[in-house]
Amino acid sequence: MKRLLLSLAIVMGALTSCALDKENQQVAAVIANDSIGQDSTQSVQQASPKAEGKSRIVNATYHSQILGADRTYTVYLPKSYDESPDRRYPILYLLHGMLDDNYCWTTRGQLKEVMDTLVAQGKACEMVIVTPCAGGAANKDWNGYFNMRGWHYEDFFFREFMPFIEREYRIIGDRGHRAAAGLSMGGGAATSFCQRYPDLFCACYAMSALMDIVPLPGHKAGPNSMVGIMSAKVGELSCSKFIRQADAATIAKMKTIRWYVDCGDRDFLLKKNQEFMAAMDHAGIPYRKQIRKGTHSWQYWHTGLFICLPFITESFSD
Repeated sequence: MKRLLLSLAIVMGALTSCALDKENQQVAAVIANDSIGQDSTQSVQQASPKAEGKSRIVNATYHSQILGADRTYTVYLPKSYDESPDRRYPILYLLHGMLDDNYCWTTRGQLKEVMDTLVAQGKACEMVIVTPCAGGAANKDWNGYFNMRGWHYEDFFFREFMPFIEREYRIIGDRGHRAAAGLSMGGGAATSFCQRYPDLFCACYAMSALMDIVPLPGHKAGPNSMVGIMSAKVGELSCSKFIRQADAATIAKMKTIRWYVDCGDRDFLLKKNQEFMAAMDHAGIPYRKQIRKGTHSWQYWHTGLFICLPFITESFSD
């Protein structure tokens, strides 16, 4: 029994990861015009107090008209944010993994401490970092960053959430100063978003990424369950398949994005990441990669921030 419980714990830890031109123009127009979400509200739940010369974390809630639900999110604001009210900042959308939520990058990944250290060392620039919530308990809450039957999260993200964030938090708001990154499910979503909306992002850092669906050991998800619906969508939007099926124009746009693939040598998603890299190689799309020692774990993702954040800084326009 103890062995079974231990196996289940390990499995759940692993799961916690986890016309293009016209569409891009439409999304970019929505972000610029903020045509949706004007009546939505933000209610701050928790915020570290303003302090001169210190960064802070804001945890808040956004009511989505598209989803018909409240969505929590977390924002890292750099130390100069409150001191320089006329200054605008680049932005990183940092996505969490399956069964997790927006709080994990700051509580378990120690985002604030890592970012403050890197900025002090001159290895990362000051930026706003945002983690939206796209997860929760299996088959009780919707997990996933894509449009699914009954849960149009991707529409929410691009048509409501991104315009709201970039208006509310003094963001520069152009492609050259906007990037995506994430772990596991969030790493796959960051990759897919950059593949399908290349006019919006300058860089992508995929950490232990769910590039394609894999069997979820220890979890039997029926096709009509929340996890089953999410799994089917991940398979449909397979990042590797996207490259193999892409036309020359799409490949050319992907080449304008800076890519970084980072996966542990004992990660259960390593094979899918290797398949993605093989597809990138075949298409001639430049990318950086690193297969580090490690598993699908917060220890791996926490240390990955020390690689991710300098890479994102290098990718932003001057």
